[in-house]
Amino acid sequence: MVAGTPASGKHRGILAVAGVATLGSLLFGYDTGVISGALPYMYMPHGAGGLALNPVEEGLIGGVLLIGAAFGAVLGGTMSDRWGRRHNITILAVLFLFGAIGTTFAPSVAVMSPFRFILGFAVGGASATVPVYLAETAPKRIRGSIVAIDQLMIVTGQLLAFTMNAVINAAHGGPQITVTANHNADQHGIGLGQRSWDSVLALQASKGGPMDDAQFHAFVNNLVVSAGNGAAWRWMLVLCTIPAIALWIGIRLMPESARWYLVKGRIREAIGSLKRVRNPEKDGSLEDEVTEMLETRHHEREEAGARGTFKHVWQTPWLRKLLFMGIFLAIVNQTTGVNTIMYYAPKVLEYAGMTTSASITAQVANGVMSVIGSALGLWLILRFRRRQILIFDVFGVAAALLAIAGVFHFMIAPHIADGTRPPAWTAYLVLAMMALFMLIVQSTNGTVVWTMLGEMFPSNVRGVMNGTAIFFMWVVNAIITFTFPSMMASLGGGLTYTIYGVLNVVIGIVLLKIMPETSGKSLEQIEGYMEKRYS
Repeated sequence: MVAGTPASGKHRGILAVAGVATLGSLLFGYDTGVISGALPYMYMPHGAGGLALNPVEEGLIGGVLLIGAAFGAVLGGTMSDRWGRRHNITILAVLFLFGAIGTTFAPSVAVMSPFRFILGFAVGGASATVPVYLAETAPKRIRGSIVAIDQLMIVTGQLLAFTMNAVINAAHGGPQITVTANHNADQHGIGLGQRSWDSVLALQASKGGPMDDAQFHAFVNNLVVSAGNGAAWRWMLVLCTIPAIALWIGIRLMPESARWYLVKGRIREAIGSLKRVRNPEKDGSLEDEVTEMLETRHHEREEAGARGTFKHVWQTPWLRKLLFMGIFLAIVNQTTGVNTIMYYAPKVLEYAGMTTSASITAQVANGVMSVIGSALGLWLILRFRRRQILIFDVFGVAAALLAIAGVFHFMIAPHIADGTRPPAWTAYLVLAMMALFMLIVQSTNGTVVWTMLGEMFPSNVRGVMNGTAIFFMWVVNAIITFTFPSMMASLGGGLTYTIYGVLNVVIGIVLLKIMPETSGKSLEQIEGYMEKRYS
């Protein structure tokens, strides 16, 4: 059958397939990272082109996208099981484009929210579909590295977002407002004419100023602002339409997953698709790979009711246990607190005494360290076992978070309490700690978790199980994103980061006891290992 079945189209190198598919991951990274630079401009008054955000609305803008991502993950997994991985990525490209345009032109938070949800659905769908597509398409010899490219593209998208934020911010000369009247009894030195928005932000108690949050917002509401450059955030958001169009064009030139064809009983199409992405000299016998796939599929068919549904997963004890393990790994990806830095690093650096423009530019350093870390992860996942890497990550992350907590508690909090600005070097110390944190977490946690989620589930239920696990990942991400601004405002940086640090110590101890290993196995061998382990 293999000899008599032609390739279903032009040969596509596995790197070309990965490069196109991971444009979805690039969009994932850009859409989650861009908000860190956009939020400072959104905080500006309506008269200046901003959205006059408060901490709750700030959390809402991030949280709505992540709730959408949770639904996109679980429904995207089901959609990819039903209609195919490649087909699903094509639909997601359209949603990325539609969501980006809607958020760009939204006049208010209320109008923006449904478009953020749509954008989140696309992000979640990509997070559930792209790793599975790569894991099913890549040959065993480089599957870990190919799936790890997905993580590299996510952080590349975030770095691109941070860089474009910094460029757009520099082009606008930092946040500026034009004040035409100040109706406050005590004007606190805010005169008429063009003013730096930082001079207004400095009045907050969290930055050493005399006003608590309520007093500050009342003060701003009594300013008459006629102009400003707050609309800069719209330029930051609209740029992600370009890779969305490229993804839609590119994925239509790529083959469908051979393993998805096989699950649907379309064996000749599976062989034709596999021939498009395999080099027998490097990847081994195509006949052997197809035979192994067929044997595994035959075993799945022998299981009663193996129809690839969530109900089947839940009613099969070993699959249910495996699902809980996948959910736990997905949650571990978020409890590092990585997205408190991805989304809110400029905000945190402002608490530490940095100006808005400097904090937006400084975020590029975190993006650079993320890309370096993910590139390092491509080497680590070939050199070390998955279990070793992730356990090291969780304890390393705990140490970095507790160090950040110490800087806030001992070096920054006393100045805030005294109504003075912290020394300039403390903000750069926090930035250095963040950069070290990003290097650790992106070279280890993201690489391992996304790789394992793409390979640890059986092929006939891979989409629905992977989607369910990632659903919980996005729910936890949404909870953290929504609560973090309020935690920083009410608890301060010291206690907030201490909570995350201690949580990771506990998680590290749990992983030592329960984490499975998937290194060095084909997808079919992993399935047999997991069934034996959890039966």
